[in-house]
Amino acid sequence: MGAQKKGATARVSEDPEELARHPLQAILLADSFTTKFRPITLERPKVLLPLVNIPMINYTLAWLDSAGVEEVFVFCCAHSKQVIDYLESSEWSSQPNFSVTTIESHNSISAGDALRLIYERNVIHGDFVLISGDTVSNMSLTQALQEHKDRRKKDANAIMTMVVKQSKPSPITQQSRLGTDELFMAINPVTKQLLYYEDKAEYSKGFISLDKTLIADNPSVILHNDKQDCYIDICSQEVLSLFTDNFDYQHLRRHFVKGLLVDDIMGYKIFTHEIHSSYAARIDNFRSYDTISKDIIQRWTYPFVPDVLCGSSAIKVERQGTYRASDVTLSRSAQLGSFTFIGQGTKIGNDTKISHSVIGERCTIGSNVTIEGSYIWNNVTIEDGCQLRNAIVCDSVILKSGAVLQPGVILSFKVVVGQQFVVPAYSKVSLLQQPTQQDSDEELEYADSTSGTGELRSDKLNGDIAPDLSETASELGTGGVGYIWTVFEGAYDEEWRHSVAPIPTDKLVKLMLDKDEDEELLTQDGNVISASRELKTDSDGNGSEDDDNEDSRDDYVSFEKEVEATFLRAVHENVKVDLAVLEVNALRLSYNMASVDCGGAIFYSMMKLAVESPHNSASELHRNAADIVTTWQKLLKSFLHDIDEEIEVILKFEEMCLESAKEFAALFPQILHLLYDKEILQEDAILRWADEKEGADESDKVFLKRSEKFIQWLREAEEEEDDEDE
Repeated sequence: MGAQKKGATARVSEDPEELARHPLQAILLADSFTTKFRPITLERPKVLLPLVNIPMINYTLAWLDSAGVEEVFVFCCAHSKQVIDYLESSEWSSQPNFSVTTIESHNSISAGDALRLIYERNVIHGDFVLISGDTVSNMSLTQALQEHKDRRKKDANAIMTMVVKQSKPSPITQQSRLGTDELFMAINPVTKQLLYYEDKAEYSKGFISLDKTLIADNPSVILHNDKQDCYIDICSQEVLSLFTDNFDYQHLRRHFVKGLLVDDIMGYKIFTHEIHSSYAARIDNFRSYDTISKDIIQRWTYPFVPDVLCGSSAIKVERQGTYRASDVTLSRSAQLGSFTFIGQGTKIGNDTKISHSVIGERCTIGSNVTIEGSYIWNNVTIEDGCQLRNAIVCDSVILKSGAVLQPGVILSFKVVVGQQFVVPAYSKVSLLQQPTQQDSDEELEYADSTSGTGELRSDKLNGDIAPDLSETASELGTGGVGYIWTVFEGAYDEEWRHSVAPIPTDKLVKLMLDKDEDEELLTQDGNVISASRELKTDSDGNGSEDDDNEDSRDDYVSFEKEVEATFLRAVHENVKVDLAVLEVNALRLSYNMASVDCGGAIFYSMMKLAVESPHNSASELHRNAADIVTTWQKLLKSFLHDIDEEIEVILKFEEMCLESAKEFAALFPQILHLLYDKEILQEDAILRWADEKEGADESDKVFLKRSEKFIQWLREAEEEEDDEDE
């Protein structure tokens, strides 16, 4: 299961003798201490939920093994027996030079409790990696460990290094692509010391509060809102003792990290290590489950991908990112779309369409079924005519003929949906009744006898479940079995924000309108603090015109990269054009750009994708461009409102052909004709561009000359039209 190790094991110590005595250790928390994956985690621990048909914890362990960790202590609490039984029966129990030891607790209610218990066991003997079992990464630990070691030699108070990665949040939703809240971090750009951490800042009010001593004590501070916390930490032993000394420390970030940052007595310091080309992300909610699943299928997590972890003989990777396991029975008329995974032993009927989805093992899918953007686990039966969009369907669920799952639906284990029944959007359905009161996010996935939630005890959840379902048929239609949970008051926003389904257009529109109103009310007074910029006061802002121009160029480069990232997400995640338009519009407002800037950036992204897509000849490159333009022409046209803006696209294409996409140079007239045929460029725009080029230097007429035949054809067509009018 583990990928091969990539380089020598890094060690953090003061001398060679200690290196030999203490192997690199890790603490893996196999409990999230939250309730975000309910009702599923009432019956199975989160770390054992399938992620592209492989238990989440396997990705974490495989990475730790490859990164040079030799001892892992897995802390188990909720459904601890299931986790322990799984690990003992897996290959992780017998890996050479990689030991996995479980530590069980039945009364820990937080990560702080877990670390206090591990400290009492006295099993950690040096610096260690702290990670949760729902984290996927392929980064090398070598550099981060060395940085941590070097800092510790100079400053014993440097007790922790947090791994971070660039990830700008959506300017509309103010959350990351993982569905997490916008995160603000203040970092010293020279030392990389973390000075401020806030993931629930008052961004709705347009400001955050910083202690003035933070700026006074540091010659340079950069406030970021474009960093993602990867939840991979390199810690010294003092971290464990600090949790033991302070029982107020429960949550790793909210209490421990923020507590240390404001504690000016002990003087402990936290530093950051930023990764760039590597991957690291934690599954915090259903949206991040969806995002990380897509990243795995698109191989951003290589070598931790299904065909490597399970063996290439068991899973074949086909064109357009389709994975197919052995023994799949696929009807000839069935259609498998891009970025789809089909598990072993699954049967798929006539005229069924599946795209951007993961299908588990031994599933039976009938005829005329549509499955889009969904996750179907093992042993699921989907009868004829069902429709599923952006849903999660757990093991042994039955969907009777004609059933419909609207976006965001979660069906827990063994639920039955009746014939023709439509499960409303964002519904959570379980064989277990909903708890009688809402829990805080600090509680375990199961409750003890004092919680007052009325849930089943964890020992029952590990065995067979036989709840009274005699009165539930009406909830899920004829023949249906299960309870539809009610969304608590005030929690509806959490459902669509954290769902596997794309955020609805009406919600995005409302968020944009609210954002515009907030920005109109904001006034700048005192210090000017721009996210992801160096902090400066008004008196420092009187730079030269050259500096302003340089900043403007930098802003456009950043804007173009953001538009490209947005476009690629739309392509790979099958986002609707209307949603993509909203996202780009939000970026336009955020960067204070014009519509023509959006059009140029989108066109650049489209042509770059065509070049980077596989092709062996100019004709195949032209076909790539034609396919992309045809699919996304509405997106591009949304930002081209007049002739001048269309001319800017032609100029942008000229620039690309000379610099970043020289392969297109020979195809310039054909692409120009394509854009004309698709009504992206009007005849007047092309002819005006040609007229303006007539007076240019010869070196600037290269593409005009190559397009002479097409230009002449347009002029003749225009003349014929004028003659007919006369």
